[in-house]
Amino acid sequence: MILYTMMPNELVFPYDGESVSKQQMVNFQGIPLLVEATDQQNFQVIRILSSDPQHFMDEKICPGAKISFTNLEGLTVL
Repeated sequence: MILYTMMPNELVFPYDGESVSKQQMVNFQGIPLLVEATDQQNFQVIRILSSDPQHFMDEKICPGAKISFTNLEGLTVL
C-alpha cells in the first residue's frame, strides 16, 4: 500500500513510547519472541523473531496469543 499525503510522518504514524517500554524480548522454549506484559502474570506475543517457518505454525505462540506464568518453564528474558 502506498500512502500519498502532505502530512509529516510523525502525524500519520505517531510514536507510542509507552507501549514500546512494556515490550521485551524473551526466549520461550527455544523460540525468540517479542512480548508485551499485559499484567503481572500474563504476556501477549507481539512478534515471532525466529527464522524457522515451523515456529509460525505453532498456535500457542502466534501473535496475539497469551502466555501466562504457569507456562513459563522454558522462558528466559534476553
